[in-house]
Amino acid sequence: FGVDVTPEQVYWVGKEMGFDAPVPVQYFIWLGHVFHGDLGQSLRTDQPVLSEILLRLPASMELVTASMGIALVIAIPLGVISARRQYSAIDNAATFGALIGISMPSYWLALLLILLFSVHLGWLPVCGRGGLEHLILPAITLSVSEMAINMRVMRSSMLEVLRQDYILTARAKGLSERVISYRHALRNALIPVVTLAGLQFGRMLGIAVIIETIFAWEGIGKLLVDSIYARDFTMIQGCVLCISTLVVLSNLIVDVLYAYLDPRIRYEKT
Repeated sequence: FGVDVTPEQVYWVGKEMGFDAPVPVQYFIWLGHVFHGDLGQSLRTDQPVLSEILLRLPASMELVTASMGIALVIAIPLGVISARRQYSAIDNAATFGALIGISMPSYWLALLLILLFSVHLGWLPVCGRGGLEHLILPAITLSVSEMAINMRVMRSSMLEVLRQDYILTARAKGLSERVISYRHALRNALIPVVTLAGLQFGRMLGIAVIIETIFAWEGIGKLLVDSIYARDFTMIQGCVLCISTLVVLSNLIVDVLYAYLDPRIRYEKT
């Protein structure tokens, strides 16, 4: 608020914001406003917090969805191939690459990609949100570690499923390994990956705070960082609430997908 603020002004702002009430009372007042769709006004822009979040939400969802898509599209086939060709050169290379992907900090990878593809080669823009070319670097950066984790989980799950009795029965019937892997084994092997993907969605929203700041991607993550620097606590509360809600919704979607992937899983009254 500046350095030339009088105690009377501080008291007036505190009274207007409800800071003169006990903390539990402040929380329930805020919660009541949330249920009515009122997240307050931004102290930095004097705009409604909800409208600012809804303005930035599509950018974050675009980045996280693209990153999750890249991670799953590459990790699932690679995990299946590694499981089918266990201890082969492909399996060893994929496992080694996954180890590097898990160990590499996302912010360091982001700087390396910018240095290579933007500064030296000049193929992609450094930062900002625009067309597809602006999405490539942040999406790849955000997806690498999740891709590596998904690949290792997919490989382990596929190896376990391929040892089941019904897979031995399918082999005894003379079915090809390709049909066995992709038609009979893959569906059951996907259940741990789906569980992990739901957890990763929330994790990627957290990592996106760093990635959006590095690439100047105008999403909720960058809005949260800017609000922290500006001490705009009403906006910080709104951003944290939005991210938490998205994490809960992603876990709910995962629970629904369980019943689709494995018909034996049903949520019925006992």
